[in-house]
Amino acid sequence: MSLTNSSPQTEGSVRIVEPSQLSVAELTAAKAGRTISVCLPARNEQETVAQIVADIADNLMAPDNPGLVDELILLDDGSTDRTAVLAKEAGADVVSVEDVLPLELPGRGKGNVLWRSIAASTGDIIVWCDTDLRSFTPAYVTGLVAPLLADPSLSMVKGFYDRPLDEAGRGGGRTTELVARPLLSMFFPPLATIRQPLGGEASATRELLEQLPFIESYGVESALLIDTLRLAGVDAIAQVDLGIRQHRHRSLLSLSEQASEILAVVLDRAGLDLPSPLPPLINQLGEVKPVFIAARPPMNTISSYR
Repeated sequence: MSLTNSSPQTEGSVRIVEPSQLSVAELTAAKAGRTISVCLPARNEQETVAQIVADIADNLMAPDNPGLVDELILLDDGSTDRTAVLAKEAGADVVSVEDVLPLELPGRGKGNVLWRSIAASTGDIIVWCDTDLRSFTPAYVTGLVAPLLADPSLSMVKGFYDRPLDEAGRGGGRTTELVARPLLSMFFPPLATIRQPLGGEASATRELLEQLPFIESYGVESALLIDTLRLAGVDAIAQVDLGIRQHRHRSLLSLSEQASEILAVVLDRAGLDLPSPLPPLINQLGEVKPVFIAARPPMNTISSYR
């Protein structure tokens, strides 16, 4: 029985793989000596983090022998609420971001957390899931790891999903459809068919991630896709349907900051000569918001990691 079934896609685009129908035990057997780390970036997510951690710990980890997930790490990015306490009680190893690679300069943003998660973990495969999810199930993790276990040509898997309206009638995917997808279509067309290029649910091999720089800001997901395309080719990337995703939606003002940094990252990767420093975003209220695309170097160049 195969782990996944690939559907035919337009030549030169990122393929879709069907969600695995194998049991957790069958997927665990398919690891064939490989190890899996689930890394959860978090900052003030006390409302949702405990259930996510418990779902993984209770369903995918075995207390006395190897389970599907070998490591479950919550990377706490300066939370001021009970995120760290609740995650630990639910079964995660909690690591403060500032304690990872302490000889390196401090950073900012989600990209810095994802970069440090490579050093905080030991798995051959790393899985990332956002911690503001209200729709999380263990199938998110199994869906993301199954293609990597099945196909040695794959190095990265992105999740996609339906995003229903929230209680205020707001939907997700605004930045994707208005900014990210037009830019990817224009400059990196093989990535244009990725349904959720900015989604936080992804898996990748350590071998790949060690070779990639990590943008510290909102542009980290776009940059990782582009850099993987250039390093390993479109056939090294796949996407899988994770079902439904419900999470906290951002305000339009907040999304304009996100969009500015994604715009800058993609244009930079496309080879445009951007001004330095980047001009700030001035929003409709006249507030000035800096635009950052600072990057962390590939982890395999960091002496304290090696």
